Amino acid sequence: MTRATFTQWRTSSYSTGNPNNCVEVGAAPHQRAVRDTKLGPSSPTLVFSSDNWETFTNTAKRDEFVLPR
Repeated sequence: MTRATFTQWRTSSYSTGNPNNCVEVGAAPHQRAVRDTKLGPSSPTLVFSSDNWETFTNTAKRDEFVLPR
């Protein structure tokens, strides 16, 4: 997957209070990325294809991730 330039970064509407204590989601054609707001543009990013992003967010919405104990 070629690394795209993500220009449309946004935070969740659930992010309130300290703006540097959340994650941002960026959009590019056919890709999505997630980064920590503390480091802003210099933050490492997780990049997903659009299909993988949809699977990831749907799994999170259904609370189907299995967390280690």
